Amino acid sequence: MLDLTQDVRTLTAAVVDIESVSGAEEHLAGLVERALTGLPHLKVDRSGNTVVARTTLGRAERVVIAGHLDTVPVAGNLPSRVEDGLLYGCGTSDMKAGVAVALKLAATVPDPVRDVTYVFYDCEEIEAARNGLTRVAREHPGWLAADFAVLMEPTDGVIEGGCQGTLRAEIRVTGKRAHSARSWFGVNAVHGIEPVLARLNAYEARRPVVDGLEYHEGLNAVGVRGGVAGNVIPDECVVTVNYRFAPDLTVERARAHVREVFDGYEVAFVDAAPGARPGLTHPVAAAFTAAVGGTPRAKLGWTDVARFSDLGVPAVNYGPGDPNLAHQQGEYVTLEKIVEGERAMRAWLTGGRKQ
Repeated sequence: MLDLTQDVRTLTAAVVDIESVSGAEEHLAGLVERALTGLPHLKVDRSGNTVVARTTLGRAERVVIAGHLDTVPVAGNLPSRVEDGLLYGCGTSDMKAGVAVALKLAATVPDPVRDVTYVFYDCEEIEAARNGLTRVAREHPGWLAADFAVLMEPTDGVIEGGCQGTLRAEIRVTGKRAHSARSWFGVNAVHGIEPVLARLNAYEARRPVVDGLEYHEGLNAVGVRGGVAGNVIPDECVVTVNYRFAPDLTVERARAHVREVFDGYEVAFVDAAPGARPGLTHPVAAAFTAAVGGTPRAKLGWTDVARFSDLGVPAVNYGPGDPNLAHQQGEYVTLEKIVEGERAMRAWLTGGRKQ
């Protein structure tokens, strides 16, 4: 049983201690569903291991607060423990602290100034095809309808607007096989990737300003595949590159840029996901920024704000965890950051009124 009335720091530890590696969120999702179903001000629905709870107060605006229930595999870092004001454990930063804040708000803000949809979803840390948010958007798009969304991703308590897009491409270099004892009869494809790497080393990444936030792109080799046998000159070598592009580019334009950089080579695109513009000019977003405080910055990674962008819903990332600690064995979250996150979100949802 999850007690949503307890202090948010204690609640975070309780959520962390419920193991929920991607694909195995059923137990935690069930506890979340039962805890929220007992609240009279919320309408609760479930799709697989995604739980959606909504207020229906007829407010002029609706916002989504979303967080994923899953974590990367446990690495000897459960159960959680507290040391010197830090809560250690699998998923503390990414992103069970954010989930706990959202659960606490769902339970204790029955009369928000904006209608709220809380989304607790599964399979964020693995392949996109299994992502619970994607499934809900496809099967129940009305559940996600809103004017604005906040993803409780770890941002160390700073608003991070939008996200960069990402794509992977394979740059293929061909040669001619030969016996390595008579290498001059062949053309070594592995040696042939040197100009590809030279272009990457010389590449100057853009740093465009989009809706007032500066993004920093990157184009990097992330893998090399080649070789036939220990006595064969390889006739093929493939360099896999990853392009992180600012949200002023579409996927199509990003692909065109990669083709331009590697003009003269065979380029095959493996996967891609679009970015999302910050959306901070929206009045609801402005109110959120005012409540949270601080100076927003660009999200340089890819997050599910892009899925909301596809739905026409501007979204930001905001959570108490530190993104630099995500997925580490020694992952932790600062307890005071959890308290600050709850306070800021509560102020936004209540307009400063006590509830």
